[in-house]
Amino acid sequence: MKSIIARFVRDESGATAIEYGLIAALISVALITGATTLGSALNTQFNTLAGKLNYSG
Repeated sequence: MKSIIARFVRDESGATAIEYGLIAALISVALITGATTLGSALNTQFNTLAGKLNYSG
């Protein structure tokens, strides 16, 4: 029984999976933030262009 508990304590495969999960979550947050920022910038540019095209002065 002691050997099973000792082997369980030394096993780090679960910790590695958690680390990979955290890395994947951070990358996902970075991608979502970047896409949101880029989308807002593109929306502003398209609205500016549309306003210039519709200008009748």
